[in-house]
Amino acid sequence: MAQLKRLEGLADYESTWQAMKTFTENRQPDTENQIWQVEHPPVYTLGQAGKPEHVLNPGKIPVVRCNRGGQVTYHGPGQVVIYPLINLHRANMFVKEYVTALEDAIIHTLNDYGITQACRKDGAPGVYVPMENGELAKIAALGVKVSRGCTYHGLAINVDMDLSPFDGINPCGYAELKTIDMKTVGAKASWQEVADKVSGYLMEVFA
Repeated sequence: MAQLKRLEGLADYESTWQAMKTFTENRQPDTENQIWQVEHPPVYTLGQAGKPEHVLNPGKIPVVRCNRGGQVTYHGPGQVVIYPLINLHRANMFVKEYVTALEDAIIHTLNDYGITQACRKDGAPGVYVPMENGELAKIAALGVKVSRGCTYHGLAINVDMDLSPFDGINPCGYAELKTIDMKTVGAKASWQEVADKVSGYLMEVFA
């Protein structure tokens, strides 16, 4: 099983990251898995191998280099961030299977809110929604870290947020990649509803 933990308010990114790191480093073989629900204040995060040139115009938004995979993304109010702290050995999963499980949970969640065309994109982890012009817009991002077979960092779903900060970066390292949120595509849902829905799917996987 996994224990669900909700971080109250807008949780500072760096202190949350350090808390995940500390939890993971101190895990014992029988430590219970946890799933953290988080909402962050505005912040750009640059992955371990992220290229600074993908940060185009950060303005007053802080940029934090962290140790997850992937390039640069934005976190902010109105975005559901889920950090699964999972022992992959106990789950009998490899990293690729774990990433697929995260994407599946996001797609199932979006489907539940009528976003039935949510899909993957080859070579670009995350979940996308086709727009009227045929292009794919990113609605959810992934960035994971695995240490001694245990995961931290996780996924982010754009629910109802100010999307303009994404214009200050090449999201996930892709120039002119469009980003979108659930509200824009007509899905009405609260932050907590979406957080609980995707957490529920993950709890089933890691039960």
